[in-house]
Amino acid sequence: MTSAWQTIAISTDPGPGLSVRMYESETLRKPRPLVLYLHGGAFLESDRSDRERPVARAIADTGAVVVEAAYGEMSDFCFPQVLDHACSALSYIDEHRKMLGGTAKSQLFVVGEEAGGNIAAGVALKARDRFPGRLTGQILFSPLIDPRMTSISMREAEVTLRERWADGWRHYMRAVCGGQHPYAAPCECSRLMGVAPALLVTSEDDPLRDEVLSYAGRLRNAGVRVRERILPVSLGWTGIYREYTGPWIEAVGAGFSAFVDELRSGDPATV
Repeated sequence: MTSAWQTIAISTDPGPGLSVRMYESETLRKPRPLVLYLHGGAFLESDRSDRERPVARAIADTGAVVVEAAYGEMSDFCFPQVLDHACSALSYIDEHRKMLGGTAKSQLFVVGEEAGGNIAAGVALKARDRFPGRLTGQILFSPLIDPRMTSISMREAEVTLRERWADGWRHYMRAVCGGQHPYAAPCECSRLMGVAPALLVTSEDDPLRDEVLSYAGRLRNAGVRVRERILPVSLGWTGIYREYTGPWIEAVGAGFSAFVDELRSGDPATV
C-alpha cells in the first residue's frame, strides 16, 4: 500500500499544523499498534521526501499504523523545536487512536533511526514527564545519542560520516545553553528511571554501536526494561544511513514484532 503526506491541526501547537505521512498495510494485527516514526538524516536532511522510508514501511508491513512526522524546514531542525513537534504528534496519535485505525487498547510506540532515534529517545523522556504510562515502548535503531562522538566505534567510522554527524550535532544543538540538555542528548540524562521499555538495535560494524550499547546499559541500570540486538555484518545494517534496503530490513520488522508481542504478553522474548 502507498503512503501520502497530509497536514493535521495540532491543538497544542500554535503553528500552521503538522505534516504527517501515514503508512499502512493489509497485514492484520489486532489491536493494531500505533507508531510515531522519526526519520534519520544527521539532523540535516530536509523533510517531505516523496520516497517511502524503508524503516517506516517495514514496521507498517507488520500490521502497525505508522505516522511519520515532518520536522519542518532544515533551518528549523534544531532543539527544542523538533522535539516539541514530535511530542505534539505523539499526543495527537494518542488522542485520535480510533480515527487512525487503532483502538483504546492499541499499544503506542515511538520509533526512530539515527538522528530520529535521538529524538525518539528524547520523546520517551518527555512523555514520562508529561503523560506517564501512555507510551508503551521506544524502539531506537542506531540512535545518534552522544554529541561527544568519542567512542571507539565512532573513531573507526568513515571520515565523511563523522563529519556529517559532527555538522548535524552543531546544527541541532545550536540553541542549547552549554551544549547540554537531557532531552537533546539523552545519553547525558541522569534520570532515566521510569521511561518506556526500550528496544535498541545496532550491528557489529556500526559506527554508533558503542554509544547505543552504552545507552542500553544505562537504561537497564535505571530499572528500565531493555532489549538490545547486535546484528551481524552480513546483514548490511549500515545501509540504514543511506536508506539502502537489504537483508537488514527484515530484522527491523522481526525485531519490532517480537518486541510488541513481548510487551503485550508480559513475557520475555528473544529479539
